[in-house]
Amino acid sequence: MKPDFVYHFSEDPLIKIFRPHIPTTRTDAEPLVWAIDEAHAPLYWFPRDCPRITFWIGPETPPEAKARFFGHTSATRVHAIESVWLDRIKQTKLYAYRLSSDTFEPYGEADGHWVSRQEVVPLAIEPVGDLLARHAEAGIELRVTPSLWPLHDAIPNSGLRFSMVRMRNALPRP
Repeated sequence: MKPDFVYHFSEDPLIKIFRPHIPTTRTDAEPLVWAIDEAHAPLYWFPRDCPRITFWIGPETPPEAKARFFGHTSATRVHAIESVWLDRIKQTKLYAYRLSSDTFEPYGEADGHWVSRQEVVPLAIEPVGDLLARHAEAGIELRVTPSLWPLHDAIPNSGLRFSMVRMRNALPRP
């Protein structure tokens, strides 16, 4: 079901219009404006370049994966970052732009991602606030780890739902 609103997160508080663009990592892609639905917005409660792995329990998640990755927490969602990013997360000022979903369509199979081929004027902008507190208030466990690579290797075949963002910025494998 299409939401009424979608969101774009940025450290820039002065964006007046979102214009379709080609991501630097996919020069073969068409120009798009990217947004996320409210349910998946926590995937972007980070500094833009922060590498992170997020995973959560889905209806198809096997009991073994629940026990392995969630056996010692009451959270149903985990976000993992490298310890070198902790200070940056504490200092980042992030803004949530609320956008009308009128011109947006779902992006492939990506959970919660929406794209528009047209320019989009934000309806509102709000500071996200303390990013660590925001995770805690949402009941999301934030794991701070020396390296994301063990999770990177373990999560994809686990049966969990997951997202891996900006892994090109992760520290080298240990």
